[in-house]
Amino acid sequence: MSGHGPAFSMTARKSGPLSGVAEVPGDKSISHRALILGALSIGKTSITGLLEGQDVLDTAKAMQAFGAEVTQHGPGDWSVHGVGVGGFSEPEQVIDCGNSGTGVRLIMGAMATTDITATFTGDASLNKRPMGRVTDPLALFGAQSHTRRGGRLPLTLIGAAQPVPVRYRVPMPSAQVKSAVLLAGLNAPGQTVVIEQEPTRDHTERMLRGFGAVITVEDTDEGRVITLNGQPELEGQNVAVPRDPSSAAFPVCAALMVQNSDILVPGVSQNPTRNGIFTTLQEMGADLVLENPREEGGEPVADLRVRFSPLRGIEVPPERAASMIDEYPVLAALAATAEGVTVMRGIKELRVKESDRIDAMARGLEACGVRISETEDSLTVHGMGSDGVPGGATVQTHLDHRIAMSFLCLGLVAQKPIKVDDAGPIATSFPSFETLMRDLGARITRDNS
Repeated sequence: MSGHGPAFSMTARKSGPLSGVAEVPGDKSISHRALILGALSIGKTSITGLLEGQDVLDTAKAMQAFGAEVTQHGPGDWSVHGVGVGGFSEPEQVIDCGNSGTGVRLIMGAMATTDITATFTGDASLNKRPMGRVTDPLALFGAQSHTRRGGRLPLTLIGAAQPVPVRYRVPMPSAQVKSAVLLAGLNAPGQTVVIEQEPTRDHTERMLRGFGAVITVEDTDEGRVITLNGQPELEGQNVAVPRDPSSAAFPVCAALMVQNSDILVPGVSQNPTRNGIFTTLQEMGADLVLENPREEGGEPVADLRVRFSPLRGIEVPPERAASMIDEYPVLAALAATAEGVTVMRGIKELRVKESDRIDAMARGLEACGVRISETEDSLTVHGMGSDGVPGGATVQTHLDHRIAMSFLCLGLVAQKPIKVDDAGPIATSFPSFETLMRDLGARITRDNS
């Protein structure tokens, strides 16, 4: 079963050229943060372009449970009337974050320094994911947590009655952990400092500044040092959510795979902490051009013109991993259609995503006839050329939306159809994926409808 609704399988078959305009949904990371910071602000926050995938809708429900007024006015058009920093009220029911690791970890950070108690749960996938990476630093503020064995959900968090500021070095490259600590620091006195050795996506820092927090970022010998002045009065803002580069990666990679394709993907975020996938594709030989670069809602965006290209395997620099961590599954699928070997190192973080993504991609590619090798923090794919992938497999998605979409893209060029066992989780991040891809010309069908 998928996290939301019944499971259903989908099949992708060899397709003709993809063409047209692919208007991918709003950025998931920014959508979560807009709702949470809106709830922690005084006054009204207006949001346009909000991703209405299930993950973000679960965060919207959570903000209502903590006392904010959250209203949908039209597609992607939402408002939040906030309760201010430290103003969360205690929810009456368990907070169900569905499939969203980002949602649950950021919300726990946002409430950890308020004197209330909340219990969190999620779907079967989320309840397997480690939460100690967040509850450990939150304990430094004075919060207490009670979890299942292994630090897993369901989890009850007791917010700190008298929070103290924290100086915390993030032990792994994780924007979720960094953001949870910064959000907790909002209601702590003094300065909260986060140090990260590898820069990760910086939406939280950008948006905190936009909502009125005093926050500085400095690159030092210690790493990137982020300093937040606690107990600000955040003010509601107008937030325009750019289109999600992680979602854009699917039609982009599909167009690069399918011969004679030519598509335009407008308004995609080009935040430098998120755009590693596009740099990597260009290094592989992709005909990918950034048109009309501009700034929207404080984020750099551009339109992507993508045409089919014969690609060559490369070694992806491990230091780029943080800027494209969610795109490795579709990159691995694309690498199967390149000439030569693609090596992806420094990606251990993929083992604790919605699934063990290294294992899921490795097993799925093997089932499709692609030779791979893996280590604890790497995946190597031996490319078979644009028409060389045999396909003909049913791939286990492990309740992971990105695994499902990656293999549906690969099925568009495989010699035999590729089926994914459960496409239900795609709705968590990219509810329009099926329609958008079909409108471009992709042969993707539901099997159980």
